[in-house]
Amino acid sequence: MSTMKLCVLGIGRMGLPMARRLCAAGHTVQVWNRTRAKAEALAAVGAQVHDTPATAVAEAEAVVCLLEDGPVVAQVLFELGAANAMPPGSLVIDMSSIKPAEARAHAELLAQRGVSHLDAPVSGGTVGAEAGTLAIMVGGDAADFERAAPVFAALGRATHVGPHGAGQLTKLANQMIVGITIGAVAEALLLAERGGAHMAKVREAITGGFADSRVLQVHGQRMVERDFAPRARMTVQLKDLRNALDTASALGFDAPVTALFERLYAQAIADGLADLDHAALFVELARRNGMT
Repeated sequence: MSTMKLCVLGIGRMGLPMARRLCAAGHTVQVWNRTRAKAEALAAVGAQVHDTPATAVAEAEAVVCLLEDGPVVAQVLFELGAANAMPPGSLVIDMSSIKPAEARAHAELLAQRGVSHLDAPVSGGTVGAEAGTLAIMVGGDAADFERAAPVFAALGRATHVGPHGAGQLTKLANQMIVGITIGAVAEALLLAERGGAHMAKVREAITGGFADSRVLQVHGQRMVERDFAPRARMTVQLKDLRNALDTASALGFDAPVTALFERLYAQAIADGLADLDHAALFVELARRNGMT
């Protein structure tokens, strides 16, 4: 697999291990983060740290964005000068989780500047980012998807799911399933415990049956251990559910189950759980049942 001149914009919980993997794969990597100190650790693995996004992208064949939300992506690309500084014919691979409509708008604005775009959000959390096992959901032109193959190969398994915005639609579907399944696992385990069953044994007993899932295995274990140290935060899960509801509304689609869980996560955050892992919806459901 060929190597590329890359830039990574956004060195946070996901951006740091992903940029590290791109360096390890032999790519030439420039990095920028609003708080420079968070990016400095990458200098030890060969990345060059920049003070501005415009200087970071100046020679990049592809720019990977790992930013907080759609407005931040737009600000970095179009207000802080990144898009104008990118070479003609280069490619933005936006791996942030944003609204599909935002992804389509960014693609159009970049095309006007002669820059291509893929929306390529990921699932797998920091564990997948560190191991290079992320599920990558990609929207955009097939030719650009092929161009981005060396980037995706270092990070996980990429699937081209359709035109611009389709990657973000797929991520919303993913987050709907994850957020709702966390609630189902938490409520079921709490019910079993209230009735006198051993929670850990209940989880063990249903593993391998129709109720089994990665959420039961990973988040269910966190619930058994009461380990809610943040991997994917409650606030991020709520953001994704709200993006899903906004998109559903724009499409004239009724999503009552997602709406219910949006309210549950919002209440959990209002009750002080904002900085915990999204598996901490368990804590909110336990509180409602006097089981804290």
